Amino acid sequence: MKNKLIRFCVYGFAGWCLEIFFTGLKQGLRGNKSLTGKSYLWMFPIYGLSAFLLEPIHDRIRRWPWPARAATYSAGIMTVEYATGWMLDKSIGECPWDYSGRSLVDINGYVRLEYAPMWAAVGLGAERIHDFLTEAIPAVEDALASRER
Repeated sequence: MKNKLIRFCVYGFAGWCLEIFFTGLKQGLRGNKSLTGKSYLWMFPIYGLSAFLLEPIHDRIRRWPWPARAATYSAGIMTVEYATGWMLDKSIGECPWDYSGRSLVDINGYVRLEYAPMWAAVGLGAERIHDFLTEAIPAVEDALASRER
């Protein structure tokens, strides 16, 4: 359980950082020299879900060709984005990232289809995080255990 909590936090923080970088970069491309990036507190647990959703999928499809894995991640991430956007909309009265009117093609304001390639790349990048954590967490736990002896 402690292992999953660590993974949850790593994905949560990584997602926050990536989102802040991405939104800041978009602001720069629009001429905002401050490169103001942002995210939402809601996003931490949503990104953290990768520990429970993305990792098992990666374990099942890791031998697939990368384009098939990329498409799977993109579809999966957009499904989670839609579901969490819908749940937030129904529970708090709004979806914080409402794309309505700001997208070439959006689905109920919860998902932007033109982000599919970006989500594919994020999924492939998350594979690296998963593989790193698979090796690093047990090594850190072993090192800490040996210090306690």
